[in-house]
Amino acid sequence: MCEAVEKDLYAVLGASPSDSVQQLKYRYQKLALECHPDRLGDVCDSEAESGRRKFLEIDAAWKILSQELQQAWPIDSIVSLEDMTWDHDECVYTYCCRCGGQFIFSEEELPWRQGNDDEKKRNESQHMVVCCDTCSLSIYVKLSFV
Repeated sequence: MCEAVEKDLYAVLGASPSDSVQQLKYRYQKLALECHPDRLGDVCDSEAESGRRKFLEIDAAWKILSQELQQAWPIDSIVSLEDMTWDHDECVYTYCCRCGGQFIFSEEELPWRQGNDDEKKRNESQHMVVCCDTCSLSIYVKLSFV
């Protein structure tokens, strides 16, 4: 009888359960680029197979976690980035949750900051989901561009 080995999906992505969906996505994208079979170049067959397995493991972990997290956190409201408060001392955007907690994210977590800063990336990233630091609610933040 074959026993299935349970893997810590967060560990596969080098993340932790407390990471936001945006942080998980960033880690997935970074690892996927590093391990993608097309990027391996001229390597021996065993290294190519190992790299392919690693890429598939990373891809599966992201697909499972992103689906679970999006289903686990109900969207409480839709908020514009302009409606959020910029904390100059902490360098984060904040928005109060009805539970008394906060929705918090840094400028570095903005989708266009997690890769190249071209116009195409900005056009594809016009929203993000931010989770409350206290309860299970999340907000849908509409991003606008100047």
